[in-house]
Amino acid sequence: MKKTSFLLSFILCGALAVTASETADSRDSLKVVELQEVVATGTRSEVDPRLLPMTVSVVSQERLEERHETSILPTLTEEVPGLFVTQRGVMGYGVSTGGSGGIKVRGVGGAPNTDMLVLIDGLPQYAGLYGHPIADNYQTMMAERVEVIRGPASLFYGSNAMGGVVNIVTRQPKNDTVLTGLHLQGGSYYTLDAGISNQVKKGKFSSSVGFNYVRTDGHRENMKFDEYNGFVRLGYELTDHWKIGAMGNVAYFNSQNPGTVDAPLLENDMHILRGTASLSVENHYDKTSGAIRIYYSGGHHIINDGYAVEGTPQTQLYHHTDFMAGASVYQSVAFFRGNRTTFGFDYQHFGGHAWNQPTANANANTDIIIKDQFELAGYVDFRQQVVSWFALDAGIRFDYHSQSGMQYIPQGGLSFILPKEAEIKAMVSRGFRNPTIRELYMYKPANDSLHAENLMNYEISYRQFLLNHRIRLVLNIFYLHATNMITTQMVDGKPKNVNTGEMKNCGLEAEFAYNIIKGLWLNANYSYLHMSNPQLSAPEHKLNVSLNYHHERFRIGTNLQYIHGLYTELTTINYQLSIKQNYVLWNAHAAYRIWRGLWVNIKADNLLAQEYEINKGFPMPRTTVMGGFNWNF
Repeated sequence: MKKTSFLLSFILCGALAVTASETADSRDSLKVVELQEVVATGTRSEVDPRLLPMTVSVVSQERLEERHETSILPTLTEEVPGLFVTQRGVMGYGVSTGGSGGIKVRGVGGAPNTDMLVLIDGLPQYAGLYGHPIADNYQTMMAERVEVIRGPASLFYGSNAMGGVVNIVTRQPKNDTVLTGLHLQGGSYYTLDAGISNQVKKGKFSSSVGFNYVRTDGHRENMKFDEYNGFVRLGYELTDHWKIGAMGNVAYFNSQNPGTVDAPLLENDMHILRGTASLSVENHYDKTSGAIRIYYSGGHHIINDGYAVEGTPQTQLYHHTDFMAGASVYQSVAFFRGNRTTFGFDYQHFGGHAWNQPTANANANTDIIIKDQFELAGYVDFRQQVVSWFALDAGIRFDYHSQSGMQYIPQGGLSFILPKEAEIKAMVSRGFRNPTIRELYMYKPANDSLHAENLMNYEISYRQFLLNHRIRLVLNIFYLHATNMITTQMVDGKPKNVNTGEMKNCGLEAEFAYNIIKGLWLNANYSYLHMSNPQLSAPEHKLNVSLNYHHERFRIGTNLQYIHGLYTELTTINYQLSIKQNYVLWNAHAAYRIWRGLWVNIKADNLLAQEYEINKGFPMPRTTVMGGFNWNF
């Protein structure tokens, strides 16, 4: 732990700086209300998850907030079996060499993270040139919940959803309210997290806005990080059946990469500006619902590749601007009882411009790439509840990419709703990923003859509730086979991207939740992954056990995470020489309500002070502590 005096004085000043009246405020209640469980990511509309053949994990706003994490990603690693996110420090994932924030599900994710698709409200988010999401964009302040599909989701979401989908459902108030929130916390390594948000629902109008600022010195020299992030979502109900909405998010961050401990770097700095916006028109009737959505995302990156301690500074900086624009149109119709058939159309146009700019002459740029591509797709999904205990699902997508041509993506599954709150599901699905502009045209390994990657996934799952829903049990068994994987190999003495990779993964995922007494929950999830070819950042065993207690005046929780067989370095000639990590993390958090709506909180990560790495050469920090307050009024 470092700079403990800063932390203690921060908590004390934060608690004294805020005053509030003791007026009643029902919005701060911790009472749990039983609602019908629905998810939106498995289809294009909200549906009972028992009728879906795929595996969808839902992480609620409450679970996201109680860990007091700036980003949603550390919480997903804890809450979702089979999912693992790479990290390199106390805060900030960065991009380019030395970056982290790679998401892998069941060993599928890519490097960079191109095989897992991140969505915001169902719309894709990735850099137009490189084809991967920007991990530092996905903050807790904007999320009402996060839905994760474990396994291919290309039927509805196309390319890059080969391994699965992380969908951030943004906040939008459902009932008339005006609610403002302030949070401020700080701690080890001069880390600071501060933000303000506001939600309004007045008649037919609703809004949700927020701004966040975070910074840290990092636990190593030259590892500073800071970010400004703003978010807005607006909605208006035109009639009882039609509504319009808009969403926007802008983030700017500065990130330093210190290099590995064996090869440290100086001035490896990144300055990243990212933005996204969307407009939507939605309709909701008893027998039909759908939407028309248009969206745009893009960014400007400036990267100094840095230099070794005994080296010389760079004479040029890397720049790029990228964009992705598109439209998504879909409509679900109930043609007869128990039926829901969804028709959809997607269009994407993406690309960008990359260049090197000399530091001595900003007008003497050297172009690396100026390129854009497009993608068109149409799909249909047929879901039928045949009888009260049996439903089937079948769908197909036809997807045309301007570079790699036509793909067809089938999907099918069965759902059996059994007596005594039990269900069994079986599914076969195909996922794919088109090659990125980087793989096709940028840098020495580029190959403009690449084809799409493909993956077939087979899984069966069982879920059951016991003791009047106080216990929930889930078990998944899966097998996946990926072909045409893009790898870099030596061809005629030169590195070249080629479609030669293959992967066969199988395993199981288990979840257990037990409401021991009112307010006290025990949660556990475990995943086992067997890989035909070892993959970086995909642990063989992952176990997370948490215990959380909620009271009207305080909340307390702790969790243990066990990681075994995590490859951090691969030696392809002899996998036995590859480097693995095994470690145990113990984290804890607590919060106390000193006035209605005003909470003070503290959290501590890695209480066992474990030495471990996730990215090779980037040791993770020992014990870190954060504390502050959260005020809703």
